[in-house]
Amino acid sequence: MTTFGYTLMTEQSGPRELVAYAQAAEDKGFEFAVCSDHYSPWLVEQGHAPYAWTVLGAVAQATTDLDLMTYVTCPTMRYHPAVVAQKAATLAVLSGNRFTLGVGSGESLNEHVVGAGWPGVETRLEMLAEAIDVIRSLHTGELVDHKGEYFEVESARVWDLPDKPVEIGVAVGGPRAIEALAESADHLVAVEPDAALVQQWNQTDGAPQVGRAARAIGQVPICWAPDRDEAVKLAHEQFRWFGGGWGVNADLPTPAGFEAASQFVRPEDVADKIPCGPDLDAIAEAVLAFPEAGFTDVALVQVGDRFQQQFLDEAAGPLLERLRSA
Repeated sequence: MTTFGYTLMTEQSGPRELVAYAQAAEDKGFEFAVCSDHYSPWLVEQGHAPYAWTVLGAVAQATTDLDLMTYVTCPTMRYHPAVVAQKAATLAVLSGNRFTLGVGSGESLNEHVVGAGWPGVETRLEMLAEAIDVIRSLHTGELVDHKGEYFEVESARVWDLPDKPVEIGVAVGGPRAIEALAESADHLVAVEPDAALVQQWNQTDGAPQVGRAARAIGQVPICWAPDRDEAVKLAHEQFRWFGGGWGVNADLPTPAGFEAASQFVRPEDVADKIPCGPDLDAIAEAVLAFPEAGFTDVALVQVGDRFQQQFLDEAAGPLLERLRSA
């Protein structure tokens, strides 16, 4: 049975609004919420980038049953993994074990801000694997000393731990990432409904099996609005960066870079990739591509802040009914 989630998109809404949206999403029947963790929006038009961990702490107190997840945090540059271990444990305690730590190798957009440069993809994967080891060690509650290739930890201990270990989902975009990270993870995270990712993950030695021990958690953008033309216009304004793909997006350092990279993207180009308008059947078709590819969970991104509350009030309930009946 697929579970359906809601995305707290920190790039397009302020922190108070995000908490309110999380409450509404829980009321409408979404089973989990994922939260992006950015220092900057992709585009100036998006206009927001609150601190995800503060938002999630507030959401943990404002909701009762909604599972929570970072989608995703990079625990290697802007945050040291020892700090991420402490934050994740605290959030798991606050939420009553409703939190999953989603991690990834990061984007230059967010990580370059600390002035440590931007390493190549192979190095980033190695850093992430070591960071996960550090987090796991600290989540035992033991005193940890670690001197690795990329990180040092000296006499560190996480004092407040949840009743059960925080589970870790790892973002993977292809075979190289799966090979490097699957054995370290509890769950697979991906933003494309690619059955080959799930299959390779399940064929990797030491990886927890999706559908048994592991979840495969996807994410899909949609742009619901009462009028399709308005939806297409909004999707283009807010999400035209989306067409660049991970290979481009991971390396662009600023919103100005994303603006330049997306300057020739047309509204119809965005509408070809993102279902736009009031047609819930078309939206459901895009969402259901994930369970068809073997994903156990999928989080919806309602693009833009403009129709966010109206989507939750008017469309989310009927859409969830369609998805679950399918």
